[in-house]
Amino acid sequence: MLFFGVLKEMVGKSVDLIDLADGASVRDVLALYESQNPSLKESLPSLAVAVNQEYAGPDTKLKPNDEIALLPPVSGGAPAGRRRYASIVREAIDTAQTLAGLKRGEDGAVLVFEGVVRNQTRGRKTLYLDYEAYEEMALEQMEALAVQAVERFQIRDVAIVHRLGRLEIGETSVLIAVASAHRAAAFDACRWLIDTLKRTVPIWKKEYFEDGAVWADGEPFPAEIPRANL
Repeated sequence: MLFFGVLKEMVGKSVDLIDLADGASVRDVLALYESQNPSLKESLPSLAVAVNQEYAGPDTKLKPNDEIALLPPVSGGAPAGRRRYASIVREAIDTAQTLAGLKRGEDGAVLVFEGVVRNQTRGRKTLYLDYEAYEEMALEQMEALAVQAVERFQIRDVAIVHRLGRLEIGETSVLIAVASAHRAAAFDACRWLIDTLKRTVPIWKKEYFEDGAVWADGEPFPAEIPRANL
């Protein structure tokens, strides 16, 4: 079992190992943790579950050694050997380097979106942010989004880079760069990518203020992603 974001604090751990009877399902796992942590009950309708890095519903049957993750709503050119479209880094995102590896002579537009750490949230002064992710699944999800964007918007190429760890004010947390023959497709693809990423990719942020810290409220999962309802 893997827990992320605020769920780590609710259950008091980030990793757990459990034994279940043959034929057990995700529903049995949820019931077990709800019995151990009654406060989870009211949160379940907003949570999602992944089994072996794929979203899964409560009736999904489990096998020995399955990796199960309980997920709160998400916060909303790579080097050789890396994924073609998506990467996760822990150092500062180098936008210029990414663009240099993306541009081609046939491009009429290269659109860049940078998500940047701001100095306040709802009137509270922000000191810094800390991002964490279910990394393997996050990379798979970002890669899948990029493939969909290329097919759906007929863009030539895209790069998605997300940073994890501590980020200071003004630093870039996520970069999306889209290359296309025409600007309209690039604008449409970029907007769709960041909006969908913020709702579906398992990445969370903790906001640190002068008077404390909280996990940021995530956007609800899309309807097509099963919830952790019992």
